Amino acid sequence: MKPRFDHEKLNVYHASLAFINWATELISKVEAKAAVKDQLDRASTSVLLNIAEGNGKFAIKDRCRFLDFARGSALECAACLDVLVAKKLSDEAAVWSGKQQLFEIVSMLMGLINSLTARIGEEPGTYSFPHEQEQE
Repeated sequence: MKPRFDHEKLNVYHASLAFINWATELISKVEAKAAVKDQLDRASTSVLLNIAEGNGKFAIKDRCRFLDFARGSALECAACLDVLVAKKLSDEAAVWSGKQQLFEIVSMLMGLINSLTARIGEEPGTYSFPHEQEQE
């Protein structure tokens, strides 16, 4: 399907959508009732939604703020995967693919943030002051 919205053109958006699909499948395999499953679902959704919302902002600082929220949610997803392993609800081999995906997502988000913040700035100004007039 051809992208209609600007955020649909971003590779990081598609990578985040792929992670949601992967995480949903992982969550469905965890039989125990655990809060971390809901947290992983919410955090993975938050990554995608913050990318979309941030990309719609006109001000670069606002855009970066939402991309930073998305980055934080991606890191939260990685921690959720660690919790699943720590609680023996999943094993390291099962979460490895998700960790790799999250590493790529975080890297892409940092690249976007860095490219946007490089545009923020002001050219050094040239200011002139009138010379002191000689006293007569």
